[in-house]
Amino acid sequence: MSTLIEHALTVFMAFFAIMNPIANTAVFAGLTGGMNKQQQTNSALKSLFITFSIILMFCLLGKSIFHLFGITIPALRIAGGILVFLVGYHMLQGKSSSMHTSDESADSDISVSPLAVPLLAGPGTIATAMNYSASGGWLEISITIVVFLALCVITFFCFIFSSKIILLVGENGLGIVTRLMGLILTVIGVQMLITGVTAVVNTPMAA
Repeated sequence: MSTLIEHALTVFMAFFAIMNPIANTAVFAGLTGGMNKQQQTNSALKSLFITFSIILMFCLLGKSIFHLFGITIPALRIAGGILVFLVGYHMLQGKSSSMHTSDESADSDISVSPLAVPLLAGPGTIATAMNYSASGGWLEISITIVVFLALCVITFFCFIFSSKIILLVGENGLGIVTRLMGLILTVIGVQMLITGVTAVVNTPMAA
């Protein structure tokens, strides 16, 4: 049981760091500043529903995607580790990764882009979800999905109370949170990379 709890906490911290709901609250507030409360609520609900649907799909179909394209778990961990490390590295510098920005026009639905993709369900989030679900059984997949759902609920309330949170935390506080999450992400990325490389090195070479 302790192993499952440890797995759940590890998954939560990884998702929390890469989605960074506190810092993304400021982005949400900026994008929805001209909306009324009901429109903001609808936008938050839509973006998080899309985000959860995307991650759910990759959690459930991760192994099938691997078999279809001939991808191995170590390869995912190496590639995912690099992606997560890059996101964390940019956050450590107080910047937004290019993987979490969008060049979409102002006429597009912000609930879809940039909120859902790539801000919340970006490459790093997808890689993290697949890393923690595809390498385990249905129990690990279920834990990953439930943990991500819980984080989506937390993010929703952060978005809804965005003005109060920004006022409470302040600009300096948001910068500190972003850098702390960046540090956690870089460590998670390096660990994923080490695990993937170790698995490749220990794999017997075909005759």
